[in-house]
Amino acid sequence: MISIILGLIFIAFTVFSVLPMGPLAWGPDVISFLKGCLPVFAAFVGLICLFIGAADIKDKKESEKEEAESKKEE
Repeated sequence: MISIILGLIFIAFTVFSVLPMGPLAWGPDVISFLKGCLPVFAAFVGLICLFIGAADIKDKKESEKEEAESKKEE
């Protein structure tokens, strides 16, 4: 319950701080931050996808070996 309340408070603060008519008006700063972060975030996501793909291929090869061994034993 506390996490839902905190989540709503943080979302409300984010909307309040990004509004162009608000007293903070951080909208352009947030956009600049997102533009700067996006290439780095994309690189990290790409690396994670490569690692997941490599692990998936490795798992498939291991399962094929196990199936071949179980058929051989029978």
